[in-house]
Amino acid sequence: MGGRILVGSCSWADKTLIDSGWYPPAAAKSPEERLRHYADRFPIVEVDSTYYAIPHARNAELWVERTPDEFTFDVKAYALFTGHGAAVQAFPKDVKEELPGELRAKRNVYMKDLPPAVGEEMWRRFNEALLPLDSAGKLGTVLFQYPPWFGHRRDNREAILEAKERLGQYRMAVEFRNASWMAEPQDQERTLRFLTDNRIPYVCVDEPQGFKSSVPPVTAVTHPSVALLRMHGHNNDTWAARSKTAAERFDYLYSEDELREWAPRIQGLAEDAAEVHVLMNNCHSDYSVRNARQIGEILGVIEHEPQRAPEPEGASEAGQERLL
Repeated sequence: MGGRILVGSCSWADKTLIDSGWYPPAAAKSPEERLRHYADRFPIVEVDSTYYAIPHARNAELWVERTPDEFTFDVKAYALFTGHGAAVQAFPKDVKEELPGELRAKRNVYMKDLPPAVGEEMWRRFNEALLPLDSAGKLGTVLFQYPPWFGHRRDNREAILEAKERLGQYRMAVEFRNASWMAEPQDQERTLRFLTDNRIPYVCVDEPQGFKSSVPPVTAVTHPSVALLRMHGHNNDTWAARSKTAAERFDYLYSEDELREWAPRIQGLAEDAAEVHVLMNNCHSDYSVRNARQIGEILGVIEHEPQRAPEPEGASEAGQERLL
């Protein structure tokens, strides 16, 4: 028996998804109904908003209330903790007021810029915000997506271990955006050994190749409890370009043949991990949920959606809405 395979999207609240018509009209108007609608169709989702700001614990409580008992949330780590710049305006109000004036005036700050006490407080609040998910058994992994300038060096390996320690009881997973970690076979061996020795799940990726930020599509299990695969699409034109939105950058719809090529590799991951999280990050329009359903059906972990009968001519607008 292989491990459990969970398939879903890297977001349920992107504007382009809402605008695509995937949600029925009534659900599209309500955050609660959108999440309920999504969770009726998929067993897992990635929370992207936690990268941009630390949520209130009440947010996580609502996510727990609005999803089935077996639902899983993978949560993206806050930008500040992964070496990215974090928007000052998104800091909790009381924390922002404690910043020195020159930092309050900045658009973005980095962890190295902050007084140590402020950094400690941001970690405390992030961990506190995830507690309702963890207590409900719905927290999968906390995804640390490191930036393109985060290369394969000793100090960066130490930074990963420090973040793992700060997470405490939560399970860390690591995705690289710098080719040096996995470029050559010896790099792959060293990186995967480091993650295995420290019981940190490696995030496998499918993404455009040929860039400094490109990581090859290596599949590996470095922790027996979970393996992850994030599928970013193959839009070479936007991968390294400065895009206004993630929807522009990840504008790519996988073909069925491309998804089928991944099926045996995903099943291979499930032979060595208790769970495999397959998350579609081609978050443009309804591409991610469309491809998530397709690959779920290919893998046999999502039931085939019955085809709707063609709508008769002259159907009313209300009838059209009921068929959506």
